[in-house]
Amino acid sequence: MSIDIINQLMQQPDAPTIVEEVHSLLEKERQERLAFYNWVIPSVKAEFINGEIIVHSPVIKRHNDANGRLYKIISDYVDEYDLGFCGIEKIMISLTRNDYEPDVVFFDKTKSDHFEEEKNRFPAPDLIVEVLSKGTAKRDRGVKFKDYALHGVEEYWIVDAKKQLIEQYELKSSEYVKKHELGKGDTITSFVIKGLTFSVAAVFDKEAYKMARQQLKI
Repeated sequence: MSIDIINQLMQQPDAPTIVEEVHSLLEKERQERLAFYNWVIPSVKAEFINGEIIVHSPVIKRHNDANGRLYKIISDYVDEYDLGFCGIEKIMISLTRNDYEPDVVFFDKTKSDHFEEEKNRFPAPDLIVEVLSKGTAKRDRGVKFKDYALHGVEEYWIVDAKKQLIEQYELKSSEYVKKHELGKGDTITSFVIKGLTFSVAAVFDKEAYKMARQQLKI
């Protein structure tokens, strides 16, 4: 895609002028991004995407329940077996152009062992989970889907709490390939978190969640 855009640009007689205009716009965006870092506070869930500040609305209960169960399963498993670091919601991921606060993230030990206690902006993780909502679905399947892949996030889960489904994507040659679409009768196995396998139902059902924790010995 990038090569196609460059080739199209090089066919334009005013290509140098276009490049200068883009450079000017990106510099303005960079300044706005620095201002965003000074503005955003821990109590506000906000992201900086393509020059725009996105402030998120409060979540509904089923979103909170699914996100909370997923985080607790992954985080407790990661801690129990000393596999890295798992964060929820307010972990800011700073990529080349954009800053995101995914619902759940996992960093393996090669990255997390170097994190300082005061760190508040993080590199691309190894796994990202986004729980869909009405206001975020387009970005979760659009700009985030592309940006996470371009920055080497090896595994991406999109969770639909309403339909009780998890889409699992694996990174292949800088693009995501859907490996599975899983429902409550299925189990999900992470590609990047060694040994993590649990029932999809555990994300959406309290009793299944308790059983999954027992099976994982956490």
